[in-house]
Amino acid sequence: MKNFLITPNRQKDTGLALTSHIKDTLIGMGAECHIYDGYYNDVSPIQVPKGTECILVIGGDGTILAAAGRLVGQNIPLLGINLGTLGFLADVDLKELPETLRDLVDDKYELEKRMMLRGEVYRNGERSGAFTALNDFVISRRSFSRMIGLSIEINDVLIEQYHADGVIVCTPTGSTSYNLSAGGPIINPTCKNFVVTPICPHSLAIRSVVLAKSDVVTITLENIRHGQREEAVISPDGREGVVLRPGDQVRIYKAEESTPFIKMKEVSFVKILKEKLL
Repeated sequence: MKNFLITPNRQKDTGLALTSHIKDTLIGMGAECHIYDGYYNDVSPIQVPKGTECILVIGGDGTILAAAGRLVGQNIPLLGINLGTLGFLADVDLKELPETLRDLVDDKYELEKRMMLRGEVYRNGERSGAFTALNDFVISRRSFSRMIGLSIEINDVLIEQYHADGVIVCTPTGSTSYNLSAGGPIINPTCKNFVVTPICPHSLAIRSVVLAKSDVVTITLENIRHGQREEAVISPDGREGVVLRPGDQVRIYKAEESTPFIKMKEVSFVKILKEKLL
């Protein structure tokens, strides 16, 4: 690779000291390198210079999720440089940085495509919003003190109705995030499944469901209190989403797009789990 774009989290890389060092290092190796001059948490698509072969994302997993959401469909590989905490997605530590940059320029890497989800919101039978997520979609209560009513259909078959704080629909990549905290299963990120996990359901029998890549889940917000209109919020990858009203439906399925990640070394997923979570 000879053409790079750096997308830094300016709150973590104060004064862009690390960003500037990486740029100078790559230029010294004969590569071309640009720095994105916007903020990582903007919502507009990132303007990528023509010819860019790799995007270096400096920050934590949240920074990478924000970048992935703004790069949907561009199919440019991402490499995360970790300035955060756990770093499941931003898996290059600072001590590995010199060797990593050299290997990038020398084309010593592998690509790993991560599955994404598409979510569509329907109100009165008409689509009112659509989003793409790398990690998860979270439907949660808007009020702090009340549960919401949810109906869950898979491939147009009603499988569950329950009261809960919400529900998570996540990819394998997102299975180690909110889904894990809510008691959902961990899935190897190279798999092509997705998971539906309830958040604090008022039931002893409701559990997570692992779905195939061809499945479609439809979630309907029910009105569980007579005379009161319940509201919920759907959020893709932690971003600001839209308000849901009783009767609104959300259809979630495997997206056509995927997010390509650069992998610099062969490390088993089990080993990563042990290092990050145990």
